[in-house]
Amino acid sequence: MDTMRIAIAGAGGRMGRMLVEATLNDGQATLVAALDQPGSPVIGKDAGEMVGAACGVLVSSDRDKAIAEATCLIDFTRPEGTLQHLEICRRHGTAMVIGTTGFDADGKQAIAAAAQHIPVVFAPNMSVGVNVVFRLLDVASRIMSEGYDIEIVEAHHRHKIDAPSGTALRMGEVVAQALGRDLDECAVYGREGVTGERQPSTIGFATVRGGDIVGDHQVLFCGLGERVEIAHKASSRMPYALGSLRAARFLAGKTRGLFDMQDVLGLR
Repeated sequence: MDTMRIAIAGAGGRMGRMLVEATLNDGQATLVAALDQPGSPVIGKDAGEMVGAACGVLVSSDRDKAIAEATCLIDFTRPEGTLQHLEICRRHGTAMVIGTTGFDADGKQAIAAAAQHIPVVFAPNMSVGVNVVFRLLDVASRIMSEGYDIEIVEAHHRHKIDAPSGTALRMGEVVAQALGRDLDECAVYGREGVTGERQPSTIGFATVRGGDIVGDHQVLFCGLGERVEIAHKASSRMPYALGSLRAARFLAGKTRGLFDMQDVLGLR
């Protein structure tokens, strides 16, 4: 297999640095570009030095040049920036792995439209473990479709700007689909005051933000006399980085199409 030429967006951020480290340690990938916003303190610095391994790739704000040099861009930034990168990738024919969350309907439609021209993996969570959990939730929901109340609890660090997390929402979508429900109609995102009895058809969400929690997700199936919990806890961002590189390898040789990690892992 040819070596993947990887560009990383948001290289100076927490996830960006993890992606730089994972790429430098991957024998099938070469880091060819690292991007960050104009004015970032890491602009002009060696991307590898941020993770203790100088590599000769300087962090740049020249998105067009960086993306043109790569066969795949990995992006865990913010929706507005990701959509700008998406257009540049489309123009240069560069594949894209999108781990950014918080897109509205228009943003998701823009990704789908671009995927008619370039190959894209777009997933709320790139972790292999989380995607296995998605499959387990589908099975559990079909088996415990009656007599169980379903609640989703997620916790992240204090800097996360969207809630519930993209992963929690995807968990809700998986459960709702398995139960034949529409998540938009059955989701409950907060409870306060006198709420009355819980409606059995609802799927509840609870959000925690604090400290440096990387990402905890738990789905509870609460029945009479028993409770089943399916959970995933991340102690590092490395699983997301490794999953992203696996997604980049999956896109190699593809010319167009919209995929997610279930496709990457062969779980369809």
